[in-house]
Amino acid sequence: MDRREFMNKAGVGALAAGALPLAGPRWSVRPAAAAAKSLDGRRILTFNSVIRVNQIEVTRTRNEGFDEADRHTPENVRALREAFAAGWPGAPMTWAFSWRALFDERENYREIRRLVAAYHREYGDDVTFIPGAYFANAYNTRDQVDRDLHEGLARVSEIVGGGFRPKSVIAGFLASANQKNLAEKEGIHVCQGNIWSQYAVDNQDGEGSICYPYYPSTEHFCKPAQGPKDFIDCVNLDGWTCDFLAARRQGQDWAASQRSRMGVGPIETIEWFGPEVGLAQIVQTTATHFDTGFALNGWAWVTNCWEISLVPQIGHLEVLTRWTRRIRERWPSAECLTLGDFGAAFRARYADNTNLRYRFVQRGTGIGGSEVPLEIRWFMCREFRLALLRSWREKGPERIIDFTRYDRPAREPQDMTRSWSLMGRINQKRTRPQDEPVPFGSLADDERALILKWFPELKT
Repeated sequence: MDRREFMNKAGVGALAAGALPLAGPRWSVRPAAAAAKSLDGRRILTFNSVIRVNQIEVTRTRNEGFDEADRHTPENVRALREAFAAGWPGAPMTWAFSWRALFDERENYREIRRLVAAYHREYGDDVTFIPGAYFANAYNTRDQVDRDLHEGLARVSEIVGGGFRPKSVIAGFLASANQKNLAEKEGIHVCQGNIWSQYAVDNQDGEGSICYPYYPSTEHFCKPAQGPKDFIDCVNLDGWTCDFLAARRQGQDWAASQRSRMGVGPIETIEWFGPEVGLAQIVQTTATHFDTGFALNGWAWVTNCWEISLVPQIGHLEVLTRWTRRIRERWPSAECLTLGDFGAAFRARYADNTNLRYRFVQRGTGIGGSEVPLEIRWFMCREFRLALLRSWREKGPERIIDFTRYDRPAREPQDMTRSWSLMGRINQKRTRPQDEPVPFGSLADDERALILKWFPELKT
C-alpha cells in the first residue's frame, strides 16, 4: 500500500478544536526586503499548501485518484491559515491551485479563490499554480506543460488582481526544459521542482538530486548545472524536508512503520504516530537543519507542505501551531518566507552553483525508520553528492551509501514515465547490486581526489 492508498482508506478525522486567536506583533519586515538580505546567518522556514478538486489531476481533463471537492471548503482553508497564523503571527506562506481549482465555478471554489487573494493582501502570501498535481511530466509532453504553466499563471494573476504575478511555481517534479521556460518566458526564477529522495512513492520517482537549492542543468532537473552552457536560471527547491535516515528507504513500509518520506510532513508523522510523537519527529527534523546544519553551512532551511485535503483527513492542526511556536521559541531569529522570496534570497547569495557546499549530520530519532544507533553524514556540491553511514554507538567505520556524480552526462526520459531518477555510482535506496555500502578507501583514486577537492575534511 502506497502513501496515497493509505490516505484513501484512513478515513476523515475530526478538525482541530477552535482556531487559536491571532496574537503577537505583525510581520515587521516585508517579504521583499527579507528576500534581499544575504542568506548568511539565517534560519528560514517556507510553508505552502495545495488546493485542488481531484486527488491527482494529471492533465487538464484526466484524474487519477478520487474527488476531493468536499474537502476543499472555505472553512478548511481558513482553519489551516488561522492555525499557521496562531503559531507564527503575520508570517507569509505560499498557495498553489491546481488547474481545476483555478476554474471550478462552484461556490466553495469561488470563495476559496477570494480568500486566498485576500491572504495575499493581508499577509503577503504568494499565490501560484501547480501543474499536473506534482507529476506533470509523467502524463504530459513538455510543450503541454509549458502551455499549462502559461495559462495557469495568467489565471492566478487574474484572480489576485492588481497586476499580481506569482514569484514561484510549485510542481513536485518539473523537467529541466519546463524550468528553463519558466525562467526565460514566464520570468519566474523559483520552482519547487524536485522532491528529494522520492522513490516508489505516489506517481513519479525523482531520486538523485541534492536537497538544498541549486540551479538545474539543461540535461536533467536532478542535476546541478555544471557551468554556463547547461545553466538554467531557476532555483530548484525540494518539496518538504525529510529525515535523512528514513529517506534511505524505498517507498513506504507501512507494516514496519517505516516511511521514506518521514520528516516534517504531516502524513508520515502526525497521521501515523499521532500528534505527540509526530510533533517530536517534526521538531527533531527541524533541529537537524536549524542546529547542526546551521553550524555546518552558515544558514539553514526547512520546508513543509500541508495540502488542504489533509485538514479534515488528519486534523490536529494544533500541531502546526505548536511546531511554528516552537520554532520561534527555540530559534528566536528564525524567519518565515514565501518560496519565491526564499528563492530570491538564494539568487542574491549564489549566482551559480560554483560555491555550493552543503554538509549535514543526523543521528536517528528512534521514530519509524530513523534508527537510534545510526549516524548519517551528507556532503553535497555542484559535482556530486556523498552519504556516509555508521553506527555511533558501536563506533563502527563509516560506509559510503551514496555517491552520485553530477560531472557526468545525464539525460531525462523523453517519453511520459514515472521513472525520472538520476542514479549514480552508489545509491542510498539500494535497488541495484552495485549499491552495497563500501568503505571510503575502496573508491578509485580520481573519485577520492574529487571528493577531497570539495570537502578536504574527509581526509581524516
